[in-house]
Amino acid sequence: MRHRTWLGLVADGLNAALLALIAAAMVVPFLYIFSVSFSSMEEFLRRDFILWPERWVTDAYRYILANDKFVRSVFVTIFITLLNLAFTSTMAYGLSKKFFGQKLLLFMVLFTFLFSAGIIPTYMIVKATGLLNTIWALILPVLISPWNLIVFSQFFKSIPEELNEAALIDGAGEFTVFRSIILPLSKPALATFGLFYAVMHWNSYFTGILYLSNPNLWPIQMLLRQIVVVNDTSSLINQQMPIEPPPAETIQMAAILLATVPILIVYPFLQKHFAKGVMIGSVKG
Repeated sequence: MRHRTWLGLVADGLNAALLALIAAAMVVPFLYIFSVSFSSMEEFLRRDFILWPERWVTDAYRYILANDKFVRSVFVTIFITLLNLAFTSTMAYGLSKKFFGQKLLLFMVLFTFLFSAGIIPTYMIVKATGLLNTIWALILPVLISPWNLIVFSQFFKSIPEELNEAALIDGAGEFTVFRSIILPLSKPALATFGLFYAVMHWNSYFTGILYLSNPNLWPIQMLLRQIVVVNDTSSLINQQMPIEPPPAETIQMAAILLATVPILIVYPFLQKHFAKGVMIGSVKG
């Protein structure tokens, strides 16, 4: 066994200390947010810095979740993600087949991928079609991602054509083949692009500012901005609750966790599919 010099031991000790400091710099803020969100008003007013609450209370979470705006934004994200997957997968399946005008349609998709309209033309179209201050302003402009569509189409092309032909010979229609054969084989792709779409909509912020002035339709990041940046919690608490409102700071910390944790929870369940899905389109053979 090779003996290490004192210089190497010192270097290892400095590396370990540096990594510990970096880890603490990342973990302590999250621990502080977590602890403050579960702290009582008395403890928050009494202690300057809380890393572990003395008594666990959930008043801040009850106030946020009692308001339907926050819960509605979660369901809106799920609804838009499902629409994205439905339209992207069906159009990608169609583009994976050979038909008259396929190249022209593919060129139109690639053109929108390379040359976007920009903020002002898109806003004018949304306004002209009467989508302002509606939930469809968040859905229709980003209903299908050109990049996801192209990669999804390449994934469908990698599925053996013999499976489709065998099902068609047995009397199944194209929709039945797509629903019963293609989609079950596309779980890695669905999980990957579903996660991409969900994260995109969950973190959607600029589109909410641009198209929506109705607080009832705000995405979750707009609500988070209203609580943390503007420091306005009055629209998110239920004034009819008999308990005393918690401090605004605890509501802010609880809102940050509620806006962060769901994506962290979803990822482990999709990880086994995600590892396969990220390789979609990388190998052609």
